[in-house]
Amino acid sequence: MNSFACRLMLLCLLSAAYFQIAFAQGGPSAATYPEKAIRFIVPFPPGAANDLLARAVGQRLSDRWGQPVIIDNRGGGGGTLGATIAAKAAPDGYTIVIVPATHAINVTLYSKPPYDAVKDFATVALIATGPYMLAVNPALPARSVKELIVLAKAKPGQLNYGSAGTGNATHLIGELMKSMAGIEITHIPYKGTNLALMDVIGGQVQMMFGTISATNPQVKAGKVRALAVTSAKRSAAVPEVPTLDEAGVPGFDAAGWWGVLAPAGTSAAIVSKLNGEIAAIVGGSEMRRWLQSQGFEPAAVGPEQFAQYIKDEIVKWGKVVKASGARSD
Repeated sequence: MNSFACRLMLLCLLSAAYFQIAFAQGGPSAATYPEKAIRFIVPFPPGAANDLLARAVGQRLSDRWGQPVIIDNRGGGGGTLGATIAAKAAPDGYTIVIVPATHAINVTLYSKPPYDAVKDFATVALIATGPYMLAVNPALPARSVKELIVLAKAKPGQLNYGSAGTGNATHLIGELMKSMAGIEITHIPYKGTNLALMDVIGGQVQMMFGTISATNPQVKAGKVRALAVTSAKRSAAVPEVPTLDEAGVPGFDAAGWWGVLAPAGTSAAIVSKLNGEIAAIVGGSEMRRWLQSQGFEPAAVGPEQFAQYIKDEIVKWGKVVKASGARSD
């Protein structure tokens, strides 16, 4: 083989190697991504915080990219149904899923989770954090957390609190309050926040922990009474409502969070592009104002930081699940 032929063969081999590496890293595909509609899975029913945030972010992604972002509500199994669908989807950037703190809780709540919450997903972006609001039926003779604790101690096990489902953050925050306040209240699980909230309004259960976005409109309408928020600091959306720490449960701090994942194997380049777009959306002044008005705090971080955040949350909530004895098998 002459020298020209050798050089030509070497050039071809180098070119092939370049394109193999580029495609493996998502180079050319990431440069043109997205070229079609993106499915944004919400593993909970419409109307709750996950759905609200996904629609807000999805619409802005669609506006920025000129491609549809289709919201796909797949409620069931405390978020595991939708997350399982996402985990099994093609890792091409055209399926993403929004997950709340429940994603970390389910690791301990289920003896055999249908997926690995860390290994089966690529972390894309944390969108927001936010406290939950302790709301009670207006007929309950407790106008403060301290009065609620006194009432609960006088009637152990007779007061009920609703949640969006067994193992949901709205359930485990109640268990954490029981432990820290030394009270006994009975958990009543529902299939979603709105159903639980309706029964608090109707008096079938006396209280619940709900997102501010879902609960505060009912507070303003006089249908429930807000006693506290669960974060260490007061919420800008309801600055008049004290924290549980201030109101009678010292040291209480249990905020929720919401973030975006993709199937494991999604290229780092596409993940980076998604993260950058979501960070730009969440960091925009208009979106920031909207998030804060709904009781959320913008919290865009990089994929690596979000991955570590989830691991830390798995440890944190695992302790609460074990202490409560909650199971969902």
